[in-house]
Amino acid sequence: MSWTEHVVWWQVYPLGFVGAPVHAEQREAAGEVVGGRVERLAAAESSAPPAGTPVVHRLPRLIGWLDHLVTLGANGLLLGPVFDSATHGYDTLDHLRIDPRLGDDGDLDELIAACHARGVKVAFDGVFNHVADTHPLYLQALAEGPGGRYADWFDIDWQADGGPRAAVFEGHGSLVALNHGNPQVIDYVVQVMNHWSDRGVDAWRLDAAYAVPTQFWSAVLPRVRERHPDVWVSAEVIHGDQATFVAASGVDSLTQYPLWKATWSSLLDANFFELDWALGQHAALPFTATTFVGNHDVTRIASKVGADGAVLALVVLLTVAGVPTVYAGDELAWTGVKEERFGGDDAIRPAFPDRPELGDGEWMYRVHQELIGLRRRHPWLVHATTQTLELTNTRYVYAPTSPDGAESLVVELDVSGPPRAQVRTPDGTVLFTFPA
Repeated sequence: MSWTEHVVWWQVYPLGFVGAPVHAEQREAAGEVVGGRVERLAAAESSAPPAGTPVVHRLPRLIGWLDHLVTLGANGLLLGPVFDSATHGYDTLDHLRIDPRLGDDGDLDELIAACHARGVKVAFDGVFNHVADTHPLYLQALAEGPGGRYADWFDIDWQADGGPRAAVFEGHGSLVALNHGNPQVIDYVVQVMNHWSDRGVDAWRLDAAYAVPTQFWSAVLPRVRERHPDVWVSAEVIHGDQATFVAASGVDSLTQYPLWKATWSSLLDANFFELDWALGQHAALPFTATTFVGNHDVTRIASKVGADGAVLALVVLLTVAGVPTVYAGDELAWTGVKEERFGGDDAIRPAFPDRPELGDGEWMYRVHQELIGLRRRHPWLVHATTQTLELTNTRYVYAPTSPDGAESLVVELDVSGPPRAQVRTPDGTVLFTFPA
């Protein structure tokens, strides 16, 4: 069985986790400023940081949490963006440099070594759809005009009113889209993925993969796998034809947003018919999806459905097919609401203590340990199908079953009153119950 068959990811948003200044004014106040447009342009050819950009060694703080990850039952560290960026990590300035707010290559090497020593795999967030509008190559393209060396790296309308205008990501003017039809961009992304995989990165999450043509991924990934045949790649895909995307792009997996939505929505609205329908669609997928009930982009599950409801969501996550991901802090019943405003992600991307502190969330940590342990004892769950045994708006009983039909469990969810859940064997042996 491949490592990808039994990995449970613990997802971290690094800049927030280590308490780095994220917004431009925070960086300036902390004295951790990036170079301006002129300095970035001057550094374009060398990929050197602009003069005066300080390196702050915050990344090693994560090492103090690795035993927390392992004791939880996870064995994968899924890192959010670590590339040098202007603000929140997804506005990349240099794909081949660790963000100086996090540290440097030495800090990364130390973190990867500490992970691998514990049997923990490491995944990187590959931000390859767009870059910051202060990226040195974009600035050079603007400076040199349509005949310049990097003009075709971006989709730029040179005749736009008011001057050249580049295509951007979902209306965000600070996120300039790369031209994924340019063979040089393909070569560049291959170079970046191989560079970090050479340093020990085991897997990749492809950010905003749905916004990139599948032909681009199908051109990039085989060349990465030539050098790293065991690399695992999961694409961020929010909607659309999931099976077609996986087949056309060559990724191994993608984010299972429909199941995420059905899970919390069924609990919030007391409508298990939605979850039942989603599990039917989920079971029909011809690949193993990346499953989750929380991540760095959405309101925390405990805020969405309450802490008790979050336990039921976790039961679903860990008893159905997929590669499960736990968003750091959810295992401690942390709350946080995403808001559509400047700084609206801050509440769901908070700083963590230097060392693990279970505090009032210890009970939820123990629930995670129990359910992850249950999944470990039934490894066939990664490919399970589900059979509905009982279904009403407020009560749902389903049987996850191994692909060969030889093994199964019975999962009961009930929200007719205070949320209740139970997992048992077909002969009635109780493996998990909530409330205990």
